[in-house]
This record gives sequence, structure tokens and C-alpha cells, in this order.
Amino acid sequence: MITKKQFLIRFIVGNMLLFILLGPFIVFYGPFHSLTYVTVSTILSSRHPQVADFFLADQKIAEITQKYGNTSVTVEPVIQHIDHQIVDEENGIRLENIQGKYFKGIVMLVRNPLQIEVAATKEIGVAGQRLSELVTAEGAVAGINGGGFYDPNSQGNGAYPDGITVRDGQLIHENLNAESSANLIGFNKEGKLILRTVSAQELSSGLIGNLEIQQAVSFEPNLILNGEPQIKGDGGQGLAPRTGIGQKADGTVVFVVIDGRQPEWSMGATLRDLMNVFIEYGAENAVNLDGGSSTELFYQGRIINQLWNIYGERYMPTAFVVMPGKNQSGVGQN
Repeated sequence: MITKKQFLIRFIVGNMLLFILLGPFIVFYGPFHSLTYVTVSTILSSRHPQVADFFLADQKIAEITQKYGNTSVTVEPVIQHIDHQIVDEENGIRLENIQGKYFKGIVMLVRNPLQIEVAATKEIGVAGQRLSELVTAEGAVAGINGGGFYDPNSQGNGAYPDGITVRDGQLIHENLNAESSANLIGFNKEGKLILRTVSAQELSSGLIGNLEIQQAVSFEPNLILNGEPQIKGDGGQGLAPRTGIGQKADGTVVFVVIDGRQPEWSMGATLRDLMNVFIEYGAENAVNLDGGSSTELFYQGRIINQLWNIYGERYMPTAFVVMPGKNQSGVGQN
């Protein structure tokens, strides 16, 4: 005879098994279309986008992302709470904790844009470096992960920066062919953030020198261009850890790092969320940087945000770093 305790245990286990079996079908084929879209777009932006192929055909995936991803641009407040964490007057830096409906993150404001430089792995084409190593090697105060990378040998070690990489006015790496282009994320001699698409032909004709670009990496999409929001719908990439860089009209550089894929801490942000954070901080130009397991903010010898990657810091090819306070001429007022 089955006791009440045994019956309860069997009931709970049975329902758990039923949920496990039916859960994917409800998510991918059920009546909740917004849930399906968020799930699919989140998977596609992860390190294992092939998981979506197990449940849905390519045509269906394209239909879902196009139907729900390409809508109007929505500007709205997404920050529900701000906690003023650190004010570093010596280096012209201010850090603030932010919290939204589904995410937690950190915003770093750097008063003088001339303190921003690009750090690159010492072994391009061989191995990337951890952000902590890049920041420390440069003698920098802080840093965030930078541009994307490609992986021709499937090593996953961040050895090859994708697109265009400029350091101290010199083009140190590019992988553009005649038909390709890259989204330049760069600072010129005056410390102005330049966001624009660069073709291989423009690159070969000396565009970097003509624009006086001093520091640059590549990634996308642009979030704000000359005060105009750029993201339609939610951006089509679901919830994920995010990193972005922007600039206010007074020159202040805005770093945003949002944790994600941690249900008990922070689910992550959409590209629309990231755009709106920059809008709330008054950025006139802003762009998305490499996110996911690369998302990281390092300040004064320690990791400030909560990494998603269970293996710790990811190896990466580039970073934006903040050098110690110099040339403090009042550019930017946090």
C-alpha cells in the first residue's frame, strides 16, 4: 500500500518529468509567441546557437526573428534603481550600480576621453589575454572587454581580433577582404568617439590617418548615432550579458556592463535595453561591444561585475582601458 508521503513524492517527480518533457514544446511550439521569440533570439546570441536548430527549421527561425524583431524604435526608461558606488576624483572616474526589470549592471563614467586607449594581446594570432592581464600590462586603472574576434582554428583563445584594430594611431591588425567592411569604434586625437562603417578600399586609402583615429576596435550594432536611437524592436538577440561604450556631448565616456544568464542574479539585457541605458545617461553616440562570456569590467585590481562564465575570465584580443588621470582639463563633467 502506498503511503501519503510516497504518493506525494511520486506526484512531484511525475510532474517534474512531465514538465521536462513538455517544456521545450511549450516554449518552441506553444501559444506564447513572445516567449518563443525571446528564447530563440537568446539562444542564437549564445555560444551554442545550434541548439535552436534541434527544435526548429532554419526557415521557422528566420520567420520568428523577422516577425517579432523588426518593429519600431522604442525609447523608454529601463533603469529602476541607481546606486552611486565609487567616485574616483584622482582619475576622473565614477562607477554606479544600475538595476532594471531583468538585469543588474555597472556604469563607469570617465570624464576625460583622452584617457581611453586600446589594449591588445601581445600575441595576436597566437593567443588572447584575460582582461585583468591587459589592464595590468598597460598600467591602466580600469578596462572593459573590447571588439569581437574570429577563430579560424576553433581554439577559442581570442587570438584574432575581428575587423579593424588601431592602437596609438597605428593599424595593428585587420582582416577585411575586397568585399567586406567593418564597424569602426574609434577615438580620434580630440577624444571624440567615431562610429562608422569602413570598407577595405577606404582602409587601404588611409582613412584611419585621415580621420586621425588613435584607438579603435570593431563590433556592432551601433545603438545611438548623433543622438538618434538605432535599435528596432528589441534588437533581435534576446537577453544576454552586454557590454557597450558611448560618449556624452561634453566628452564623458560611458562604459556599460550588464550581467546575464544568471537567473538568481541577472537575466541580462536586450540591445534595446542597452540602448536605453545609454540614452538615460545622456550619450549622443553609443555602440554594442562583444558580450556574452566576454562581458567584464576590471577596476583597481579586481573584477567589478559578476561573470557568467564558470571558467572565469575569457581570453580576448582587445580591450578599452582607462589610463591614470592625465591631461585633466575639465573635459566632461560627470
